[in-house]
Amino acid sequence: MIKVSKKVASIAPSLTLAISAKANELKAAGERVINFGVGEPDFNTPEHIIQAAKDALDKGYTKYVAAAGLPALKKAICKKLKDDNNLDYEPSQIVVSNGGKHALFNAFYAIIEEGDEVIIPVPYWLSYPELVKICGGVPVYVHTTRQNAYKMSPEQLEAAITPKTKALIFNSPSNPTGAVYTEKEIKELAKVCLKHGIMVISDEIYEKLIYGGQKHYSIAQVSPEMKELTIVINGVSKAFAMTGWRLGYLAAPVAIAKAISSFQSHTTSNVNTMTQYATIAALEGDKKPLNDMLSAFAARRLKMLEMLEDFKKYGISYVKPDGAFYVMLVCDHFYGKTYKGRKLNGSMDIADLLLTEKKVAVTPSICFGDDSSIRLSYALSLEDMVEGLNHIAEFFAEIK
Repeated sequence: MIKVSKKVASIAPSLTLAISAKANELKAAGERVINFGVGEPDFNTPEHIIQAAKDALDKGYTKYVAAAGLPALKKAICKKLKDDNNLDYEPSQIVVSNGGKHALFNAFYAIIEEGDEVIIPVPYWLSYPELVKICGGVPVYVHTTRQNAYKMSPEQLEAAITPKTKALIFNSPSNPTGAVYTEKEIKELAKVCLKHGIMVISDEIYEKLIYGGQKHYSIAQVSPEMKELTIVINGVSKAFAMTGWRLGYLAAPVAIAKAISSFQSHTTSNVNTMTQYATIAALEGDKKPLNDMLSAFAARRLKMLEMLEDFKKYGISYVKPDGAFYVMLVCDHFYGKTYKGRKLNGSMDIADLLLTEKKVAVTPSICFGDDSSIRLSYALSLEDMVEGLNHIAEFFAEIK
């Protein structure tokens, strides 16, 4: 019998697969399922971006291009980084990849040696530790608290650093918590990174989705020295509703970008060419669709938070999110109690019963390294969101 490699065998299966499969079974059977688990905008890609891809096809732009990306696209990314983040990069420092997850993998693979430690704040996006392990690294978890709005403190970061620490994975705005670090908070974390010379993989994919007057600040902006220790990860999936187009990018110090470009040329080669032309249109074109989408998310967020205030009578709490499109609903108050005779032992039980009993799909927070909550996305229609939240409230009211 042929065995798979240890690297592949060590990767944990997604804990959400069972719930996703069950939700799909219910839908196939004709059941109406309200899905709070979605991690993508429910809007279509703006028309001018779609048209740019069509134009590229009509013009015959269907051939190989440079592995690290079209020169025109890399130039547009450099302009975006300058205009939005006040960061100066040359096209040689940009690598265009097949989605943000691919850019993250490239970054980890480029810097991690076997046994290197990578600090990951908890709750985390579920792929971070698996990507680190694939690349031979060792995840080191820093457990944030709801009392600190799920933000890692400089003291926590300092305490997690060892002689084996290579990097920190930093995500603001955060999936799954919606936490947005302030400029002051980021500068304090940067001091620790600079003191120890550890790199930062800064995942900024939700950069455009921020509410309530908060502003995005990249850790690479702190100083030229910090910029040299940072690999910025971004893409067009969330901001431009282009999840299926699969285009992400990274901006890195020259030597790292050059190495990643070479590596990518032997693995995936270039992102499909028409998507790259569409992304130029996204970065350089009309931003009204983005602003309209942001306004819709902002309205849904306010409505969800308003309704969740009423959940407090059940002993449920939440941490107000300032970014992305998620809310962590803290429900560990119910662990040890029963619902229709079934004991609730954790977030997986809550998620499973919400789906089977109330036809509502949510994401159990055990997927994110913290078993206290369920994650609710507001990337669904306002009408569905209100109906689904009412079903969730009914569920908690029925727990004994």
